[in-house]
Amino acid sequence: MTRVRRGYIARRRRVKIRVFASTFRGAHSRLTRTITQQKMRALVSTHRDRGRKKRDFRRLWITRINAAARALGASYSYSGFLHDLYKKPLLFNRKILAQLAIIQRLPFARIMLELHTYT
Repeated sequence: MTRVRRGYIARRRRVKIRVFASTFRGAHSRLTRTITQQKMRALVSTHRDRGRKKRDFRRLWITRINAAARALGASYSYSGFLHDLYKKPLLFNRKILAQLAIIQRLPFARIMLELHTYT
């Protein structure tokens, strides 16, 4: 009986997986079974951490806005600032407000003063 030469499809699949795991360390980049396991773990982590990154940045922005609001007005907190912001229809989101609070204090203080006198 003659020897059957296999096709290239399985090899192509393995090569594709190895390219994905080429930066992993040890057996995680050399052995096919562990490569597939690590690939699944990596994809699960990226899916989970996309949402976590959004949460973390939102928390950071809130912290920065709160710190800047308390520094400018002793009795003025983040919750009061956002309450006044929603009462007056200004189109600022938390990211923009946090950047203003860190980089340009004067426009942030002007916005805060405008909101505080509006109420």
